Amino acid sequence: MSDDAPKLSQTDQDALDFHSAWPPGKLSLAPSKPMATQRDLALAYSPGVAAPVRAIAEDPDAVYDYTSKGNMVAVVSNGTAILGLGDLGPAASKPVMEGKAVLFKRFADIDAFDVEVKYTDIDRFVDCVAGFGDSFGGINLEDIKSPECFEIERRLREDLDIPVFHDDQHGTAIIAAAGLMNALHLTGKTFENVKVVLIGAGAAGLSVLELVKSMGVADDNVTIVDHKGVVHAGRNDLHERVRGHARETTLRTLEEAMVDADVMLGLSTGGIVTREMVKSMARDPIVFAMANPVPEIMPDAVKEVRSDAIIATGRSDFPNQVNNVLGFPYIFRGALDVRARTINEEMKLAAARALADLARQDVPDEVGAATKSGGLRFGRDYIIPSPFDPRLISFVPPYVANAAVKTGVARIPVEDEHSYRRTLARRLDPMAALQQRVTDAIKGADKRIVFAEGEEPSVIRAAYAFQSQGLGKAVLVAREKAARENMRALGLPEDELEIWNARLSDRNPEYTDFLYERLQRKGYLRRDVQRLVNNDRNVFSACMLRFGDADGMVTGVTRHFTNTLSDVRLVLDEAPGGRLMGLSVAVAKGKTLVIADTNVAEFPDAAALADIAEGAALAARRMGLTPRAAFLSYSSFGNPPGDRTEKIQAAVRLLDARAVDFEYEGELAADIALDPDHREIYPFSRLSDYANVLIMPAVHSASIATRLLKSAGGATVIEGLLVGLEKSVQIARLGSSVSDIVNLAGMASFDLTHRP
Repeated sequence: MSDDAPKLSQTDQDALDFHSAWPPGKLSLAPSKPMATQRDLALAYSPGVAAPVRAIAEDPDAVYDYTSKGNMVAVVSNGTAILGLGDLGPAASKPVMEGKAVLFKRFADIDAFDVEVKYTDIDRFVDCVAGFGDSFGGINLEDIKSPECFEIERRLREDLDIPVFHDDQHGTAIIAAAGLMNALHLTGKTFENVKVVLIGAGAAGLSVLELVKSMGVADDNVTIVDHKGVVHAGRNDLHERVRGHARETTLRTLEEAMVDADVMLGLSTGGIVTREMVKSMARDPIVFAMANPVPEIMPDAVKEVRSDAIIATGRSDFPNQVNNVLGFPYIFRGALDVRARTINEEMKLAAARALADLARQDVPDEVGAATKSGGLRFGRDYIIPSPFDPRLISFVPPYVANAAVKTGVARIPVEDEHSYRRTLARRLDPMAALQQRVTDAIKGADKRIVFAEGEEPSVIRAAYAFQSQGLGKAVLVAREKAARENMRALGLPEDELEIWNARLSDRNPEYTDFLYERLQRKGYLRRDVQRLVNNDRNVFSACMLRFGDADGMVTGVTRHFTNTLSDVRLVLDEAPGGRLMGLSVAVAKGKTLVIADTNVAEFPDAAALADIAEGAALAARRMGLTPRAAFLSYSSFGNPPGDRTEKIQAAVRLLDARAVDFEYEGELAADIALDPDHREIYPFSRLSDYANVLIMPAVHSASIATRLLKSAGGATVIEGLLVGLEKSVQIARLGSSVSDIVNLAGMASFDLTHRP
């Protein structure tokens, strides 16, 4: 670098270091089928590949069945409009296109590959992309300058029988339309009656305009302003796409256009809108200042003159970010899943409606944590979902897919929308299958689940979500006044959740009599027991379970696991024939593993290990697994020998004597237990496949293994499920999120200890 070259900022240097770290770039290729043996290679290539070749030759649509086309998108650019940097050529656009491909994978599990085309001539560019386009399930055009981008997209849509989507145009339009739907809802205005000012007549601006017009905005209520002023019918310097929106008007300046406007859609350049312009707008003005990185007017400047404004920008450091990543991954996901031939206006509108609907739902805690904006709730500062909302993958694509089917551009239908949503959730959440099994099992059972810490805001939200989702009846243990005050603060209805006050409950005397008889020979006086029932919500809630006033319980948000379990054990015993234990469930590389005991027995003896194996196998079966248990150790079948393996071998002998109905084996080293082909070395092994129930020799090894899987192995883990009490109790970790509490309440209803 020469001495007179501009000095790089630290952010620029960090970005260069990030992209140049080995291997350079952001993409790599991984095979989706095993390539470990000669047979694998023979099937993947010659001679096995001949069979799908013939099948596709006979039926061209079979390419979706036998190749990756149905989950593959090409991200294509010629580099003529790179971000805000301009025409820097195709090679310079590659980091951006790689980044776009990464976003496809991260947010929608779509395999995307960047293709940089050197042609700027429309004919040559279209011919080039049309020539390879059928190799992909869709084409995402990116960073192509206006007005050429309009013609390029139109012609490619005509030439190709797959979705072609210019995200710079339509992505922004869809997200902005979703935000506008909710802004109008909050202000009581309608598409048909609002006056709209569009600042910027480029690709994105015109696409936003055309989409909102299709939603009801009248031609006569729209004023377009470009760098020369108001776009009107008397101008002769307009290209064809803009000319179609020109109207007769006496307005000539941006200042004039903004007077009494309801909506400002800014897609132009930073700082061109003044406070006085915003001040002149109609009541409850909607200001979408989407220029990046500097908006047409900064949000704080808008708020100085209009406290009634709803504001959106393209920036992540202000509320209501119009972010294209909310659109293109999920639009393509829905289009690919029905093998759509195009992405039409109805599909775009469906995506916008989906995003608007999702923003009105209760917002998971993890969204606020990811955005550093806790307490998000639908309103003027939250009209557009966060890109980190985990529900996007299962919420938006079905809207798009159904619109494709209804408009006749889908090759295959959505056979079962419920099943489709489950499949979508599993793409990015390995635990989704288990959680869905639990949800399906408990819906309609209408079990009563008591939430012991019923005054905590997160617990109240979880209880409300649990009940409103139809998972069961939620009961809060709380002081009524405190609970209802928190409900009001959270914006939740105050009369939909049942509340039990431990001190004032009619059941208090009966609970006290029972507990005194149970504890009187363990050093407790009657007044001690009365205080427990009155003041300890875990004790009171456990008594509710013991007397059949509730079916399950969730607690632990405000107290450590050990203390909480001690409270519960004052009331409840182990299940008959069972053993109290903690389980963790880990999903790693497609394998679901049940790990025990992770919470209770510190150094279990042989009998305890055998009991743990039975309980864990029962729980695994309840989760839909066929249990194959392995007693883990540092050795496999006595090699290397050592004293510490004796109790494991004894546990195996105990299971032999019990004649249990599941596979088990031990002692086994972890790598042997998880190897599906370990019988090639140990043909006498009783496991027919890899072990999916791992019995640990001590609680510390269970905890270490679980956390290593999560932290270093990239596994998705549910920790600390409680199994083996006579009634169903689940104990959350301190500070658990609302989603975690809801999931544990579902587990309490599901009851992992249940014996059919």
